[in-house]
Amino acid sequence: MSLASVFQIPIRARAIPSSLSPHAKVPFSTSSPFLARKDLRNKVDKRITLIRYHLDHPATPRPLRFSRLRALRHWTIHRAAQLHLHSSRRREELELERQYNAMRAACEELRVGLDDGGRLYRQAMTRKGLFGGIKMEGEVVGNGGVPIEYAKAQVDGPPRGGWDHGWTR
Repeated sequence: MSLASVFQIPIRARAIPSSLSPHAKVPFSTSSPFLARKDLRNKVDKRITLIRYHLDHPATPRPLRFSRLRALRHWTIHRAAQLHLHSSRRREELELERQYNAMRAACEELRVGLDDGGRLYRQAMTRKGLFGGIKMEGEVVGNGGVPIEYAKAQVDGPPRGGWDHGWTR
C-alpha cells in the first residue's frame, strides 16, 4: 500500500437523522445541488492529499521545537548567516560588474580611441584558433576544433541512446 493512499480522506455524505424529516420523501440536504451529483460526491482533492503526504512522509524532518531563548539564538544566528551570504554575494556581483565595465571601456577604447580605424579592435574580437590549433615550430598543436560543450546541443533531459562509452576525441 503506498503512502499516498493512506492519506486520502473521502468526502462522505452525512447521515440525516430521521427525526428532522419524518414525512419527507426526499431526505433533507444542506449541500448544494451541484455537490449532490454522484460524480462529484466522492471526489478527493489531490492538492490536500499531496500536502498531507509530504507533511506526514517519514523522510520529512520534524519541525524544530525550541524554547524561547533557544529559538531567539537560532533566529539570530540564522539571520546573521543570511546577512553574511547576502553581503558576500553582493560583493562578488559588484566585482564582476566592475570587471565587465573595465572590459567594455577597454573594447570601446580599442574601437574608437585609436587612429587605426578600429583595426586593432577587429583583430582582438576574432576567434580564430581560440580552442586549440596554435602553431608552434611549424606544426599545429591541438585539434583546432571547438570544445565538446559547444559542439553538442545543450539539453535538459537525458539522451535517447544513453551514454556513449566508446566516444573519443
